[in-house]
Amino acid sequence: MIAKLSRIVLLDAFAMFAALGTAHAATVVALGASNTFGKGVSRSQAYPAQLEALLRARGLGVHVINAGVNGDTTASMLARLDRVVPKGTSVVILQPGGNDRRKLAADNTPAIQSRLSAMGIKIVMLPNGMLHGLPHQPDGQHLTPEGYHMLAEQLVGEVAAALGK
Repeated sequence: MIAKLSRIVLLDAFAMFAALGTAHAATVVALGASNTFGKGVSRSQAYPAQLEALLRARGLGVHVINAGVNGDTTASMLARLDRVVPKGTSVVILQPGGNDRRKLAADNTPAIQSRLSAMGIKIVMLPNGMLHGLPHQPDGQHLTPEGYHMLAEQLVGEVAAALGK
């Protein structure tokens, strides 16, 4: 009787640990420049944090990493790709921004996309056009907290689909 009870407890424990293993949080990396970083707002108001909250509200176990850097170019994004996109990442939201054009630098977006694809990572593009019509800060380039929330709402469906949810 004790052996049978011990076996049932062990099987229940195994089932619980197996369920925990499949319920781990998927990793999404938001890679981009200042509008990914959230220039002018707190980290919790930037779109990656707001997107994570929206995805979790849908019941998705997800962690969104904010890998945005103010003033970043696609050359710099490509150079730091291996550092900021952890092994096992499911999706990268790529926001190249306009810094290449402003700095007269080459656009490395295709190289970033190729490298991510080779790593088996799904890509959600965030073109600058998605920022038009959203509330901006007085500088006219960076979004307000409300603008970042609206952007996160626009992205949530596409990111959930990329996660297969």
